[in-house]
Amino acid sequence: MFLITLLVCFVFFLTVGLPIGIALGVTTTLVIMFFTKLNVLLIAQNAVAGLDSFPLLALPFFVLVGNLMFYGGISRRLLDLADVMVGKITGGLGMVTTVACMFFAAISGSGPATVSAIGTIIIPAMKEKKYDVNYAAAITAAAGSIGVIIPPSIPFVIYAVITGASVADLFLAGVVPGLIMGFMLMGANYLLARKYGYSGSDRDGAEKWKTFLESLWALFMPIIILGGIYGGVFTPTEAAVVGCVYALFVGVFVYKEIGVKEIYEALKDTGLITGATAFTLAFSTSFAALITMKQVPNMVASYLSSVSSSPFVIMAIINIFLLMVGCFIDNISACIILSPILLPIVTKIGIDPVHFGVIMTVNLAIGFCTPPYGINLFVAAAVADTTVAKISRFIAPFVLAMITTLLLTTYIPALSMFLPSLFK
Repeated sequence: MFLITLLVCFVFFLTVGLPIGIALGVTTTLVIMFFTKLNVLLIAQNAVAGLDSFPLLALPFFVLVGNLMFYGGISRRLLDLADVMVGKITGGLGMVTTVACMFFAAISGSGPATVSAIGTIIIPAMKEKKYDVNYAAAITAAAGSIGVIIPPSIPFVIYAVITGASVADLFLAGVVPGLIMGFMLMGANYLLARKYGYSGSDRDGAEKWKTFLESLWALFMPIIILGGIYGGVFTPTEAAVVGCVYALFVGVFVYKEIGVKEIYEALKDTGLITGATAFTLAFSTSFAALITMKQVPNMVASYLSSVSSSPFVIMAIINIFLLMVGCFIDNISACIILSPILLPIVTKIGIDPVHFGVIMTVNLAIGFCTPPYGINLFVAAAVADTTVAKISRFIAPFVLAMITTLLLTTYIPALSMFLPSLFK
């Protein structure tokens, strides 16, 4: 009765349009008041405890890094570099989009931010080169999902805060799956480009060299952030702060595209995103504490054990479940709600918490591109001035490529765990 009431209340509040953070808070409050003997102060205590985390400070700073890159011209230089590298291949601008998103992912840690920063530049360029605007939006939305897999990754930071896993290990574990997803999307783009007749283009040698030199300052960003973390110079949280300082320096003094107005816009955008995320995280922590106290993880584990004892089958069920969840709930919220439920289950069947963090993030990253939630689709649609329904006609091959990456990540643990084990 408790679990049914919890789910019904939560789904009802989402259906009537309440923001997910408020829906979680109201659901938790009502269930505690009418179905338990717990004190409602539990909500405030856990909400504060959920935000009282040093690693969580990385969240606003990584968001700010992405915004400063966009306003400071760094993202445009990365896009130009990607054009030099892969622009001449069949479907060149689709390839450029994917590579640029991989570069941007190595700095920002956010899927929607990656779509916005890269899409604002590349989608008009693809339209000018006679690409279908909906195809351009679809490849941008799909490639933007890499933003939460290649480190640094905001969902990895959230998962680490919730589960106690190492942020550095999660960052390392996301490198190979993120690269695989990028190559899978490039392969799908190549096949589709041949079908639709999208050719590549090339720049002359002098222009390539000039583009490379201009992009050097942008390329140093991931080297500084990731090199500093794995070199033991600073923590992931400190790396995010260093990234902000570097992005501000390059935008103001090197590319000279950041002024007072751009700094204000970057800070405003960061505040809005961080505020909404922190609010959701606070009440999600209270929600997670309640379901843990009521032994919901044990109930779910018992049910899955009754279905099958095979780790292969259990992980297949969990993957299907997470793919469905990703269609309706954003990455961070789903991670906060479901990690305490699913982690005890997967550890019992021998899945490393770091490996599962990558599996969960890849699953929910696919949700960025699957309706009806599909936040990357909405961002891409806004940038391309089209509709999600029109983009969805082109997204299926890219989602299939991403699901292939998910299966490889799930059933070949070495893809995720090789680098963390190498650095220990």
